[in-house]
Amino acid sequence: MTALARFFHHLYFLCQKELLSLFKDPRMRIQLVMPVIIEGFLFGYAANYNIEEVPYAVVDNSGTASSRDFLAHIAAAPTFSCTAVCGNVQEVSALIDAGDILGAVVVPENFEKRLLHGGQAPVQVITDGRNPMIASMVTNYITHIAADWSAAEGFARVPVTIETRTWFNPNQLSRWTFLPSFLAMIAFVQVMFLAGLSIAKEREQGTFDQLLVTPLSPTEILIGKATPPVLVGLFQAFMVFLIARYWFDVPFAGNLFTLFLTLLIFMVSTTGLGLSISSVAKNMQQVLVYLLVLMIPMVLLSGLVTPIHNMPEFLQIITYADPMRFVIDAVRRIYLEGAGLAEIAWDFVPMVAVAALTMPLAGWLFRHKTT
Repeated sequence: MTALARFFHHLYFLCQKELLSLFKDPRMRIQLVMPVIIEGFLFGYAANYNIEEVPYAVVDNSGTASSRDFLAHIAAAPTFSCTAVCGNVQEVSALIDAGDILGAVVVPENFEKRLLHGGQAPVQVITDGRNPMIASMVTNYITHIAADWSAAEGFARVPVTIETRTWFNPNQLSRWTFLPSFLAMIAFVQVMFLAGLSIAKEREQGTFDQLLVTPLSPTEILIGKATPPVLVGLFQAFMVFLIARYWFDVPFAGNLFTLFLTLLIFMVSTTGLGLSISSVAKNMQQVLVYLLVLMIPMVLLSGLVTPIHNMPEFLQIITYADPMRFVIDAVRRIYLEGAGLAEIAWDFVPMVAVAALTMPLAGWLFRHKTT
């Protein structure tokens, strides 16, 4: 038997042993399945968003004093920040796709003429439906601003009307954003816990020393410990995908291979973190404390609950070390936009970097802390 064949032979039996230890206990089977189903439905029915800052773009097809005054009134609002002036809607499309803006205001060519003749002057507001609550609030804010501007100009009635288009999420449903994000979050939580508890559990049960005297090398043991959590995480993510797609009818615009490849890369990076913690901790109680201390900041800094551009600048810099930020962005874009590998390639870079750092670190800690 060649060295490579022996490696995969050992890995197969070690993964089999790990999976059997996970699923042989009926309580563990329930813990691996029921929380995913319950949390999937809770996120689908109860999740929501807040907003503090709105980066937006402007398309002024009118170019008149009235349109400039109206747009200046919007720019003066404290929650709005004009980041781009575009020549057409196609330029807006690129900015929304890249996530640089949350919306755009498009003033029609005949804006001033309609105002002077006492007619309705429709202004189009384009919003990013990947953040449905934000999209809805952006529309409401601009509607109020338009009413205030009309009153300040002395119009007897409101001549400016708002026509809304929401891309990627026409009905602005919160679950369309949260459920795709939950694919990444459930994988993150479960993989971190399973990987983190694997070595500590062996120590407490007294079976770790038996594992060390087997013909398995430390590298084989490490990979064998890392593989089952990743497989369980992919299975749970697939369960959430089925809930989102077929119970809540959230349309899937992307490619399944791209989606699960992204989740796989993310899970490898989080598995490295979990195994590093497991190698350092002396018992399962320490592992749970370390995991909670690490996981809560990672979730808060991921952009799942609070948009990253609403955070202080120093926190925005820290988020670059959080792989959850990039997997949530990638999963949302794949699920709602239908983005391909080329379009989310930059999201892979931080996740691969974390994996390249944490997996060798876990291996080093495993060899030095467990012998």
